[in-house]
Amino acid sequence: MAAVELEWIPETLYNTAISAVVDNYIRSRRDIRSLPENIQFDVYYKLYQQGRLCQLGSEFCELEVFAKVLRALDKRHLLHHCFQALMDHGVKVASVLAYSFSRRCSYIAESDAAVKEKAIQVGFVLGGFLSDAGWYSDAEKVFLSCLQLCTLHDEMLHWFRAVECCVRLLHVRNGNCKYHLGEETFKLAQTYMDKLSKHGQQANKAALYGELCALLFAKSHYDEAYKWCIEAMREITAGLPVKVVVDVLRQASKACVVKREFKKAEQLIKHAVYLARDHFGSKHPKYSDTLLDYGFYLLNVDNICQSVAIYQAALDIRQSVFGGKNIHVATAHEDLAYSSYVHQYSSGKFDNALFHAERAIGIITHILPEDHLLLASSKRVKALILEEIAIDCHNKETEQRLLQEAHDLHLSSLQLAKKAFGEFNVQTAKHYGNLGRLYQSMRKFKEAEEMHIKAIQIKEQLLGQEDYEVALSVGHLASLYNYDMNQYENAEKLYLRSIAIGKKLFGEGYSGLEYDYRGLIKLYNSVGNYEKVFEYHNVLSNWNRLRDRQYSVTDALEDVNTSPQSTEEVVQSFLISQNVEGRSC
Repeated sequence: MAAVELEWIPETLYNTAISAVVDNYIRSRRDIRSLPENIQFDVYYKLYQQGRLCQLGSEFCELEVFAKVLRALDKRHLLHHCFQALMDHGVKVASVLAYSFSRRCSYIAESDAAVKEKAIQVGFVLGGFLSDAGWYSDAEKVFLSCLQLCTLHDEMLHWFRAVECCVRLLHVRNGNCKYHLGEETFKLAQTYMDKLSKHGQQANKAALYGELCALLFAKSHYDEAYKWCIEAMREITAGLPVKVVVDVLRQASKACVVKREFKKAEQLIKHAVYLARDHFGSKHPKYSDTLLDYGFYLLNVDNICQSVAIYQAALDIRQSVFGGKNIHVATAHEDLAYSSYVHQYSSGKFDNALFHAERAIGIITHILPEDHLLLASSKRVKALILEEIAIDCHNKETEQRLLQEAHDLHLSSLQLAKKAFGEFNVQTAKHYGNLGRLYQSMRKFKEAEEMHIKAIQIKEQLLGQEDYEVALSVGHLASLYNYDMNQYENAEKLYLRSIAIGKKLFGEGYSGLEYDYRGLIKLYNSVGNYEKVFEYHNVLSNWNRLRDRQYSVTDALEDVNTSPQSTEEVVQSFLISQNVEGRSC
């Protein structure tokens, strides 16, 4: 018992001492700043716990103080709590710190290289924290100031620093949907890479290529994204930071998903999840990043129930780390909203999906301008949900109101997508397809047909004739022809095409086949082909039996508790498969 007390008493004495310092904060303020960073942070955290945010804000808004607190690496998740609380309270600590750092960089422009190097290192840590916390514009300002310092010395060390700075800058510009500036950043990084190469030096390109892959993926340039993910994988070597390895694996997995290379995607994302949890822990934001991409994979291979569970786990982590009105929390809400919408599509119970969609929009509009591209996808998700609620509504006035709200959201999303990506883009095509479905619900059938055909044409040209996205739009046009326009021959051809693509990509138990099968049963009933009605009733029964067996036991999180391969083996397996495919082509 005595031993237990000896372990317990010092912790209590320490907390008592921290509380005493906080109680005398006004008198002790200057002395607090001379404490070691871990103890200094504990004093500030106690201020946060006591709700003394004005005093905490006055401390954190001083660059020297915050830079020192950032050195307490084991307190980082607690620092995020404090920081987010200040932002929610209206203390613009992110922009104050970014401005202070930018001014400092301008002051030291004429100083020697060592002073600039120290400032760059501070900027990398500060900008990294702001980036991790989701304050991309402020992080961008910090990294631009670092880059400016790098350009003042035309020597090798600063070329390396400039490359690192460009990678960080590209990441925050991707996160903030500044894709045109991101492309310029990548080109700038390449110029510094070329300088280094001419002097016999090489900087590892894995992180840079991974960020380029993310940029191209966001712009729906899937072939290019896939090409650069291969290049990023080739750059993974022993000694790379685990964070870089995890991020490259994540991006490569997503690129594989949209190319329908599901086996490769599975191997990559499962190892990324395992690696992130093993290295960072199960409460770390980086682990939640991998879970979101794991959820994306599961949703795309039709394991919808498990994707909902994974997205919920990711949201729980982000809420526990960031809380409040944070962009990372908003994106997790949006992903969960969409997967919940897909999961509950047949049941018609959309309350949970709507809640998360509205939370995402509420957070984004609180933080970002009303015309920010991030709003396009969250508005789209809410519109899809509202349309389904309207269809099931028995009150005509409420139905019309919900459909009109969905229409306004879809149009807003379409305009944002066209402004960012142009007409000839997969994202724009998706919005056309969504409008087509909505116009069908609004009984505007000609407008619906026009939107579906436009969506199909764009998707076919960009993705090919047999892509999943093409199948979705083809199935929706078939439904329009079947249920509302009595074009049964056209509808039959489109249903059969949609079914063929679905089976080829996902197998006989694919969830989307249900709607095509039911559509064909209705179609054959309408034209009096009862032999076909009987045939597709049997097909639908077999499909139901397959669905009952699929994914009934697998726990997606349990599935990534261990990794049967090392990182090197995962990378080599991926690259070998690429070489084999290259030779076969």
